[in-house]
Parts: sequence; structure tokens; C-alpha cells
Amino acid sequence: YGKYPDVITSMQFERMSNASGPTGGKIIRPSDGKEPKNVVFIKCVGSRDPEKGKTYCSRACCMYTAKHAHQVIDKIPDSKAFVFYMDVRTPGKAYDEFYEMAAGEGAVYVRGRVSKIYPRGDKLVVKGEDTLVGMPVEIEADLVVLATAMVPSEANDELAKKLSISMDKDGWFQEAHPKLRPVETFTAGVYLAGACQGPKDIPDTVSQASAAAVKVCSLFSKTEMATDPQVAAVDNAICSGCGLCVPVCPFKAIELVPIQERVQGQMQERLVASVNEGLCQGCGNCNSACRSSAINVKGFTDQQILMEVDALCL
Repeated sequence: YGKYPDVITSMQFERMSNASGPTGGKIIRPSDGKEPKNVVFIKCVGSRDPEKGKTYCSRACCMYTAKHAHQVIDKIPDSKAFVFYMDVRTPGKAYDEFYEMAAGEGAVYVRGRVSKIYPRGDKLVVKGEDTLVGMPVEIEADLVVLATAMVPSEANDELAKKLSISMDKDGWFQEAHPKLRPVETFTAGVYLAGACQGPKDIPDTVSQASAAAVKVCSLFSKTEMATDPQVAAVDNAICSGCGLCVPVCPFKAIELVPIQERVQGQMQERLVASVNEGLCQGCGNCNSACRSSAINVKGFTDQQILMEVDALCL
């Protein structure tokens, strides 16, 4: 990609085949404007490749590649569409039927990876291997379309810091629980919808957005909002103001604030930790970091936990 003009991404193909696109929906070769007769689609480019790309599946590629192959066959009757794939994943409603339709129309699915693409005259030679028959494959293509990996936005890191939400190892926003709280984050009032949380197609995005909207509406349907009572609390008499609890809080709920104290008959100012109960999620990181045991999660003080342990051991 970038070396040969007739190697394009699926996003570029989508734009080209759209009626409102630059070609009015006509599929052409970028190099000379001619209609391609042989179109090769390569799936999982940058996906499911721990050595050179992403380890995860981009989920939407199998279906939009089947759609693109159908569009080639439909718009250019004497054309051929070849699809190199690792696995065909069609778990959605009527997805497998659509894939079968594209294959039935003449789309040739070749199971295997492409090893090389090089020019031969005005065409591109796509070399690979058909792993089902164990033989090398060589196809002369007029156009090559890459189904590239879906990746998170580069701005996710900055936004995650501003909203105090977590990200996974790939850079997607992390949900509170994949099954029980799929649209919620660990920060109260912040919800996820769409491809910010991970690769997904339009139906999944709409479903998740609807769920997030219902969660938000439920917040404003009440005159009062209840927060979790199990939040961190600081004992100012013990707190030394060292500040170790501030950087370990993932929700930025702790800060050092000045207080006035009477010492030997005189008022003096010193810093102590202060917890914003609206932001605190009761994770307990601050409790572990505090050397003087001045900060505890309500309901989980050291004394209460030790009493629970004693009761279980007896």
C-alpha cells in the first residue's frame, strides 16, 4: 500500500463504490481510470497478526468484504472477485446467509495469506497459498483491496486521562464488566458506545449506544442521585499530608488541601488528604498506599477486615 496506486484500502473502495463518492459509484482503477476485471480482496491486513499488527479481530471486515465482492460482481458483470482470508466470521443475524450469497454469485474465497504483490505490465500479481489444498496461488489482479485493522483513536489516551477512565492494552476504553456492565466505565456518569470501546459494526454500535442512552436517561429520571457509600474517608488527625495517596487514585478523587489546627495555643496550617466522594469508586488503592493508615474505605477499615478474618478462622 502506497507503493502501487492500484492497491487501496477497503475504506477507499467503500468511498469509490458509493453513489455520492468521487466516481459516482463507478468502480475504477486509480492508476488509469479503467474498470477492473479481476479484483483481489485481502482480509485481516494488520489484524490477528501478533508479529506485525494487532492481535485482535476487527470484526466488521468479513461482512464488508463480502459486500464489496458482491458490488464488484453486480456492477461489473464480466469481472471476478477473489477473497484471501484466514477465517470467515459471520456471527450476526443473516450474516452467514449474506456470505453464502456472495460466494454463490461467484466470489472465489481462497483460504490463506498473501505473501507478495508485485507488478506485471499494467497488472498486479498477488501470490499466496491456498491452505485448504496445500498449493501456491498466483492471481493477476487489476485492483487489490486491503481490509485493514480497526484501531483506536490516537486521542484516546488524552481523553481517558481527562475523564479518569481506563484503557485496555490495545488502547480501547475499558468497560466496567464485559457481561454485567458492558456500557459503563469505572467512573460514575461516563458511558461507552461504539468503536471507542472496541472493534464493532453498525448494528452493535447502535445497540450499545441505545443502552448507554437509557443509562443516562435513568440518571435524570430521579430528583436525587444515590452514590455508593463505600468510599474512602480520611482521618485528619492521623494524616501526615505525604501525598502518596494522590497519584495512586485512578479517578483523581484525592487532593491535598490545607486545614487550620490549634497547636500549643496557636493556629497553624498543614496539608491533609481530601476525598471527593462524587468521584471516589472505593477501589482501595489509597488505603494500600497510606503508610499511616489514615485513609480507609468505609465498611472496609483495617479493624473490620481483621474481625472478618478472625470470624472466618474460628
